[in-house]
Amino acid sequence: MTAARSDVCPSEALLGSLDDGVPPRVKNTLVLFLKTLSGFSRSSVTRAKARALEDASRTLETLPVPLLRSLEQKHHRRLVQLLLGLQTEPGNTASACRKLDQMMQYLGQVDQSLVFEEVQHCLHQVLHQDQVFSIKDLQLVSVFLEESAAGRGVLRQNCSILLHKLSELLPVIMKEEATRNGSQCYQTVKVCLQVFQLLPEEVAQRVFEGECGDVPMRRILGFLMGVILGEISNRDTRLLAGSAVAMLISTATDRTSGSLCVWSLLQVTSRVQWSLTVGGLQVTCRPRGVDAVDRLSVVRGLLTCCRKDILTSRSSDTCLLLDGLFPLIPALCDENLDCHYYVFQVFNMWLRRVKECLPEIWEVIDTPLLGEHSSLQHTLAQIIWANAENPVEGVMESVSSAFCLFLEIYDLDCRHCGNAENGLYVDFVRRIAEMPSQSKGKYQLLCGLVPYTGTHTVLDQYPNLPSHILKCLSINHLAPCAAEIYKTLLQEQRRELTTGQAQEVPPTEHCLAAYWARRWQPTVLKALMSDVVLLQNNASSYLLPCTLHTFPAAPHVLLPALDSTQPGHLRAWTCIVAAQRITTGQAPWASHGVCPENLRRALSSLDDRVRLAALNLLCCSPKTREAPSQVEYSALRAFLPLNLNSESSTFRQHLQAGVRKFLVRIRDSCMASLKGQRAQTRLSEEERILQRGVDFVDWLAHLPLGCLAPGNSFQRKKTALLLLAAVLETCSNSWSPARKKGQPPANMDTLIKWATEREKWEFFSKSRQLVLIGCLEDTTNEIREQAAELLVRFFPQPLNPDITTVLFRRAHQLLHSPRVPDAQMGALMSKLLLQTCASLDGLVGGALTHGKAQSATLVRHLLETLKHHHLTAQEDMVLAARTTPLHGVVGALQRCLLEAPGVLSEALDHRGAVETIALLEKITQLLLGVLCGHLHTEDKEAPPSFCDMGNAISSLIGQPGLDEEGEENVLLSEEHSVVLTCCWVSLKEIGIFLGSLVERILSVTCMNTLLTVEDVQRASKVFKDIILKCRHWGAVEGCCIGFTKFCGALLASSNPEFKVIPGHILQQGLSVLRSPRGASVTRRGAGLPVLILSVLAAEECSTCRPLLAVSMDALLETARTPLPQDWDATFDLPQVCAVHTLQALVKGSSLGLSVLQYAPAVAMLSLTLLSSPCWAMRNAALQLYSSLCSRMLGQRPTDEDVSTQYGMSPPAFFHHYPGLRSFLQGALECAATDLQEARLTLHPALYPVLTLLAKLQPGHHEQTRTLSGFLPPLLQLAASPIYAVRLMSSRALVAMVPPPEYLASVLRLVRELPESPDQPCCHNSVHGRLLQMEAVLDRALRNDSVRLSSLRGVVEGLEARLWLASTAQRCPLVRRAYVAVVVLLRGHCSGPFLSCLGSLLLGDVCRVSHTLELGSASFQHTAVHFLCADPDWAWQVWQKLSSGSAVTRLSLVKWVKEGCGWRGTRLQQVVQREIQANLKEALLQHDVEYKESYLAALVEVMTPDGPGRSQPRPAQSGLEETELQECVELLLEDVEGGAGGPELLSQALCAVSLLLSHSADVVLLQRWCVLLETHRRPEAPEVLRLACAQALRLTAATVVSCSLRGCPAFKSLGNRLISTGVHLLQDESQEVRSNASVFASILSQSHVGEDPQNCFLMHISQSLHLLLDLLLEELWDSEGALQALLCHLPECNLSILLQEAKLTPCSSLYEQDEANVFLEPSVIAETVLPYLVCLAKHYPESSSLAECLDQWAQQNANSIQENLSICTRLQLGDALDADWLSVLMDPRFHGALCSLFARAAFFLQLLRVSDNLRPLFDPLTLAQDLLDSHKQLCFHGVFLSTSFIDSVKTICPGDNF
Repeated sequence: MTAARSDVCPSEALLGSLDDGVPPRVKNTLVLFLKTLSGFSRSSVTRAKARALEDASRTLETLPVPLLRSLEQKHHRRLVQLLLGLQTEPGNTASACRKLDQMMQYLGQVDQSLVFEEVQHCLHQVLHQDQVFSIKDLQLVSVFLEESAAGRGVLRQNCSILLHKLSELLPVIMKEEATRNGSQCYQTVKVCLQVFQLLPEEVAQRVFEGECGDVPMRRILGFLMGVILGEISNRDTRLLAGSAVAMLISTATDRTSGSLCVWSLLQVTSRVQWSLTVGGLQVTCRPRGVDAVDRLSVVRGLLTCCRKDILTSRSSDTCLLLDGLFPLIPALCDENLDCHYYVFQVFNMWLRRVKECLPEIWEVIDTPLLGEHSSLQHTLAQIIWANAENPVEGVMESVSSAFCLFLEIYDLDCRHCGNAENGLYVDFVRRIAEMPSQSKGKYQLLCGLVPYTGTHTVLDQYPNLPSHILKCLSINHLAPCAAEIYKTLLQEQRRELTTGQAQEVPPTEHCLAAYWARRWQPTVLKALMSDVVLLQNNASSYLLPCTLHTFPAAPHVLLPALDSTQPGHLRAWTCIVAAQRITTGQAPWASHGVCPENLRRALSSLDDRVRLAALNLLCCSPKTREAPSQVEYSALRAFLPLNLNSESSTFRQHLQAGVRKFLVRIRDSCMASLKGQRAQTRLSEEERILQRGVDFVDWLAHLPLGCLAPGNSFQRKKTALLLLAAVLETCSNSWSPARKKGQPPANMDTLIKWATEREKWEFFSKSRQLVLIGCLEDTTNEIREQAAELLVRFFPQPLNPDITTVLFRRAHQLLHSPRVPDAQMGALMSKLLLQTCASLDGLVGGALTHGKAQSATLVRHLLETLKHHHLTAQEDMVLAARTTPLHGVVGALQRCLLEAPGVLSEALDHRGAVETIALLEKITQLLLGVLCGHLHTEDKEAPPSFCDMGNAISSLIGQPGLDEEGEENVLLSEEHSVVLTCCWVSLKEIGIFLGSLVERILSVTCMNTLLTVEDVQRASKVFKDIILKCRHWGAVEGCCIGFTKFCGALLASSNPEFKVIPGHILQQGLSVLRSPRGASVTRRGAGLPVLILSVLAAEECSTCRPLLAVSMDALLETARTPLPQDWDATFDLPQVCAVHTLQALVKGSSLGLSVLQYAPAVAMLSLTLLSSPCWAMRNAALQLYSSLCSRMLGQRPTDEDVSTQYGMSPPAFFHHYPGLRSFLQGALECAATDLQEARLTLHPALYPVLTLLAKLQPGHHEQTRTLSGFLPPLLQLAASPIYAVRLMSSRALVAMVPPPEYLASVLRLVRELPESPDQPCCHNSVHGRLLQMEAVLDRALRNDSVRLSSLRGVVEGLEARLWLASTAQRCPLVRRAYVAVVVLLRGHCSGPFLSCLGSLLLGDVCRVSHTLELGSASFQHTAVHFLCADPDWAWQVWQKLSSGSAVTRLSLVKWVKEGCGWRGTRLQQVVQREIQANLKEALLQHDVEYKESYLAALVEVMTPDGPGRSQPRPAQSGLEETELQECVELLLEDVEGGAGGPELLSQALCAVSLLLSHSADVVLLQRWCVLLETHRRPEAPEVLRLACAQALRLTAATVVSCSLRGCPAFKSLGNRLISTGVHLLQDESQEVRSNASVFASILSQSHVGEDPQNCFLMHISQSLHLLLDLLLEELWDSEGALQALLCHLPECNLSILLQEAKLTPCSSLYEQDEANVFLEPSVIAETVLPYLVCLAKHYPESSSLAECLDQWAQQNANSIQENLSICTRLQLGDALDADWLSVLMDPRFHGALCSLFARAAFFLQLLRVSDNLRPLFDPLTLAQDLLDSHKQLCFHGVFLSTSFIDSVKTICPGDNF
């Protein structure tokens, strides 16, 4: 029997052979069994195969063994053969093989000999063949060894033959490079390991017993040692070989023999030839010394596979585990970073084995294993501390695990020896506390230590831990470890409280929660109420759940501390209550059945995070079967429609997640109710649950349909698709074997049937399908992709023929568009057709469809189309770029062949693959020829420059390089842009497609022979041409994506000829790089570095990366080559290109940390090259150094100060990069020596070195002290004449000084400052020392551990040197630095000193200097900040605002904006009065910066505090009425004139708004209102629109409130301001909308008589409704009320719109964007309609309003009638029409329809209330036309909101409607 499969499924063949003689029960069961196995065989999805096997096993076991014996032997044999064939199929998982073997063993109970015979027959063909083992043979043997009991039995009998066959294979494997490093070698080593593991007796006989010296075994052992010692480069294979040798040693018959073998193997550390003896085998080992993997694999193998008795064997008072294996581990930890992950795996294994073997070890040694003076303890701790900040991914976790094992061993050792001393734990806590706060490993180590120390010790020794936890929670990658330490502390705290003391009565939960609150309540509340989004989110996600899980009563302590009216408290309340509900299952509305006020406010909050928390509270439940209450249904129905257009992607994702949880609850509760109905219990309640749930789901499924109209915003459509996906995933029968979670229940059909019987849940109607098809032409890729996914995944297939036809033609049309988005739409449609259409007959040529599958037909059609486009491009490139571009068809081919499952093997054969590659090659040459200006690019040595490409295209299109006036053309013409876009996008798509195509072909087993070496070489030439001969970065970058896949597929291929191609390409690239070039720098291709990077990125991570090693050596060698004496800066230099290539390798994330093993050499090279005389070399070296630093220092947190954003300390840095220490220190010493000798010598590498050191964080003081050699040169560099060096040396000093020595260092620096002006000093030195003092003090004072008494010496020294701030010190920079240091210590300085210093500074800032001094502006700025920090001095400074210098005045007004310390103090009134008093003078200034800063300060001081900030402070306190009037006039004139730029105008608009806030001058207010209406337009700059919104927030609320109180003069103004608010609530900017929402919230608060200072800020959508409510309630009879509503309705001219939609799309390249992409005409029309109807109801109440409404009706009656008749005359048949699809996809159509329906419904209401208008239109006819049109449009894919029709039914009730 063979493992090959025939065309007929074996299970089906066996099924047909069952005759009538088989008992019925057996036959029926076997039929079911065989059908299930057939499903397993046919399926390609792992989970589906596993499910089928499980079902088959259960089915087989239903047949008792006696019944199975009734089968004839031929049937039994076929069953065994069937299972054996399935078990030996390639690609089966281990679990599948085990399950099949279980079934085989069950059949073996019937006839074991038959099973053994069949297995033996199968293996006989493999073991006795003439050829050596193939990879498939090895896999077969491996399966039988590992997963088959019978197979092991057969192989045990044939062990000698198996070993002989393996030994025959070894020379063949080692013969060629490809096979040595390929999968066959790995599989061979794996089989050897399995033989040693599973057949130990047979192996031991040949190695340790009578048959010693077995030749096959000696060959195998020699082969394995050769693998270990580096004859191959695949790391995984070498590690596995180490396990195999260790497993061989474990077959030793006694521990002594095994021990001797291990000691012999440990000679692997030898660097000379040695002999390995294993039992009777002896092999010679020749070390290669390439890396440490040989030692790593040996130690790893011994620890993994060696027997315990061997590891603990004694020999001359030595223990193999301690004295043999451990000495290798510290040396391995010092190896390069590339293998650190595996090294620390080994370290953990060693500790684990030590823990297992502790009793045996205690017998060997007499002293404690980890005693106080133990060298082992010291070494282990040193390894852990040295690598706690290791940058290699996964190592920190391994170190943490090792630390936990170390602590366990230490604890067991202490108990064994009776040592109760735990001083080591306290030392460890202190050591951890001194690690950088942003070190991830810090918290992982602490988690392991807490159980041994307790919480008190940790928090006492590490008091900053809570604040550090909060800091980490605000950084994404640190949040999990911070949460883990918090959780560990809480669990330990509870354990201490509940089990620490013997208590008669255990503490209650409330007592426990109170105890928790003493330590943690402030921390948790601070996090929950923080303004930092990440901190707030992570606190609710991490801290709250574990808090409530550990202390369930914690909410009773947290909630009373909250006041929901305060900022941040509402979200905290919501998060706590949600977490409480998850924990207890009790909803806050359960007892009263009413939505709590806090929840209602949270659901309508302006803050997205608050609304999300409230939504989570509504949707969450600990039980998925808990039916939602009516409160939850009502709240969600109100919430969802108002939250569909959020800009935050996080909000949308969480919204979908919350709704999905809610839908799961509905579904599961409804399923339970159906089950209850069948049980005839609680019918009424179950029916109610079902009805509510089904109705809500039906409503929710309908809600997204109207939102997906083309005219709506991306945000609304994205949210709608997410909601629709949630509904379909949850409430449709969409079980998929590819998904692990979120699957619907198996009996989902019963609920669907119940809903459909009641005409609900019609999810898949044609009209809904058309809505999603309309999304396929959305302008954003996300919408298109998600809509297509929903169509393929959920909707019935195949598509209707009419839809197929229209989509095919539409795709064809789009693929001919020059626009890239259009081409992408066409490609997506092509893929959709491929997946969903039934037939393409009549759409493509008959020759293409004859006898072929639909996928092959469509692919062939696309290939023919691409050929046609290529021919057109050859004849006329300009025409082709506009009408038949290439990129669209290439993209369509890629999507169809590579993204649709199964299409590649079905549609592409060898001929098709070769044809495709050849065609892509021709197109590439054509496009490169166009860019080069000729058709033969092979002879071009260098790629064209951008100028050459521009000239080539210009000559192609016949456009002259000069315009009519002889000037060079700067702007590209439309034709030029079209051609250039066609070229570079096509090249990019070709690169991506070709790489992905080759990768897929080589990865599919049945297709990996489609391509020959010549084909692959042609493909590689395409890549090289694009990357090296095209300058366009978009094309190069895109092509590299495909090239990396291409090289990865070749390197992973089993074909040796394929595997060497990437290496050859790399060598060609390196040779090109090294060769001198005559081309100019501007002509050097940008693609060479990324070409090399792409090849190296494709190299397997499991290897030792030989290509990377070769490349780095070559590049470093080239870069180090001295420049020739006659070098020319205008020509390329190989050295420069080598440095750029090194930068690409370092910067590229694809190489990961593999490149860091070369970091020291690269860093030293880049720093050395900074001294090169060549500018290009210096520039390249600086870029390389910058990229390398970012890579070496690890992950970079966001939103942190640049100087403290890295978590690595100097000891950790120099431990990982030891080669850099002496080099960097030498660079600093060299520069410092030159300073000492008073030589002004430039050191180009100095500043970069200082920058690197400054980015490090202070570490443990003992380790940092070992780096004290850096301190002298850093201190000496304080005297550098270069300011930047002085500044950066001060920052570097902070990192290199041990934290406990901060203050001592500062004190030394203070004492070195001159005590008087008479003492000779160097200004540079004094300035540098002050900068160093400032930097060190700043870091020291940020640590709470600094004692006040220790600062006394520093303060006294500074006070004694007050002259440094006086005019006696003539350098302003020194004075500024001195004041900056005093600012840090201000709270510790004496009063007299501060008084003297304040007097000095006050005199300086008031003095007007007529000479320009370097640094004077900086000094005065610092002085102003110092003085303004004290109210008394600040009052004196502000009194002299008008008389001060320009610098002082600018510093003062900027200080107002920069600092908020003045708010709420008496200084605030002083500042406001002075700013207002000098306002006119400032407005007359011509200095734009001062004027803008002054107005910003005015706005800041007059703007109130609090979220509402609604009542501006009176302007009259510092201005007379006349002067106020003049200032307002000046400001209005400035804004009306538009001079000064948008920033100044925005400040002026805000300022004039504040000054007018208490004005009753209607004329001025009208002018101001006109300005708001002018600048609210979408075309206005955003900063001005924002100023309009702020003006509304600050002033308009007061004006509108006056109009609401009935002031006639203000009514019109109130109307206009509300209209402006409505406009701004639809603005594109989130900030503008938010400010407008604040205006609406303030207005609402004032209207109901509440204090606006405690204003609750409402959501934008609710604010819009609120403003319209106010307009209709209070201002409906004001002038312009009608226009304020109608102005939001879009234009409606359906006749023109329908004509334009049916025209051929424009062939221009770009499309004009809307000024406001957030504006949604259809949504605002739906929003405004109810208010128009309400306004019409006021018709009888106001004659002026009636006149206005009559006039509008008469003017619009004809337009409404005409447009409505167009709707009713639309000829929409059952079949989809191409013209109708064009209309559906037109973004203007839906908005125009909504506008028409809104106008018509409004007109209908007017007809009802006005007899004067009846002659214009019959109301019944109008209403019926509206209803008919709505029904017809809805059926054909236009889902208008039901509110349009509801209003019609409300207006005209009756039987007719």
